[in-house]
Amino acid sequence: MNAPALAIIGIGIHPFGRTEGVSGRAQAVHAVRAALADAGLGFGDMQFGFGGSWSAGDPDTLVSELGLTSLPFMNVANGCATGGSALISADAAIRAGLHDVGLVVGFDKHPRGAFNTDPASHGIGDWYGETGLMLTTQFFGLKIQRYLHVHGIGTDVLAAIAEKAFRNGALNPNAWRRKEISAEEIASAPMISHPLTQYMYCSPGEGAVAFVVCRADRAPDYTDNPVYLSGAALRSRRYGSFEVFSPWLALDAAQSPTVDAAAAAFAQAGLTPADVDVAQVQDTESGAELMHMAETGLCEHGAQEELIASGGTALDGRLPINTDGGCIANGEPIGASGLRQVYETALQLRGEAGDHQVPGGPRVGFTHVYGAPGISACTVLTR
Repeated sequence: MNAPALAIIGIGIHPFGRTEGVSGRAQAVHAVRAALADAGLGFGDMQFGFGGSWSAGDPDTLVSELGLTSLPFMNVANGCATGGSALISADAAIRAGLHDVGLVVGFDKHPRGAFNTDPASHGIGDWYGETGLMLTTQFFGLKIQRYLHVHGIGTDVLAAIAEKAFRNGALNPNAWRRKEISAEEIASAPMISHPLTQYMYCSPGEGAVAFVVCRADRAPDYTDNPVYLSGAALRSRRYGSFEVFSPWLALDAAQSPTVDAAAAAFAQAGLTPADVDVAQVQDTESGAELMHMAETGLCEHGAQEELIASGGTALDGRLPINTDGGCIANGEPIGASGLRQVYETALQLRGEAGDHQVPGGPRVGFTHVYGAPGISACTVLTR
């Protein structure tokens, strides 16, 4: 394992879901104060800040509530990879020797209903929206149909993945959906985009996550329970990859940005997918978790069905995945979603996840987020 540059010494979260009357910025302030308290530091100790939000305001304005201390605070916007990009930016700043300790925060507060995106903002003609493919529910239905066919996987696995998500979410006090739903009920729910039913999708929502981070070699000065960012990488799509908001397909298929980002993160950490004790992967819908398990190298393509059916991805399985319920149980506030994965993994590695704690003292965690228009961010976290 390679020596990490950054350590997470404080973690904070505002519960995900719907919080009427509480702004996204207020949720972010709540998460930041929790992270500072966890680290035993004050906002005046922070030397920098990186933060991201899609629709809840500019992160740098949080200083109005947290403290006017003149620290450099940079806003990060990178779609679903916003949170991961903020953390990677903090890692780069520390590696460059610019700062020793600082803040990372991601938050959002989305209105009800599916995300509504203008095709022109992605360089796509209006015809793409008129076909319905700007609704990601439609795109992911088509994508998982193709994947299941190519790898000979049955549709029953999609309900099993969502069942696990709701089971784990029921044990997570910060999750939005905290009621277990059986695979039978999930499979028989209204069809949204074949083969994905209503309960196989996540929903846009609200939430915030914050971290206090520092130079890895300084971590013991602040805490006896640090979590190290041993690898972190972000990649965009290649020519020929089959991605959301891509209005064409090349004759020859290319690997997804997830493959590239995961490989780079593991290489930086000096570890392999076989070393992972607990993982969080993007599950915008059940099909995403299925595909990303293999694209990240956690298993072979086509091996997911047996692994899931045997309980291998459950909390007590050999490869626990989305232990907090993932996006399906937590919803997806874009700016906070990737950082929620890191928060959950940090809890697991610290042995503080409570009812949804993975047994055996996990020491290596992995996170992965994917979003439009074909971008992926991955981290490897260690004790």
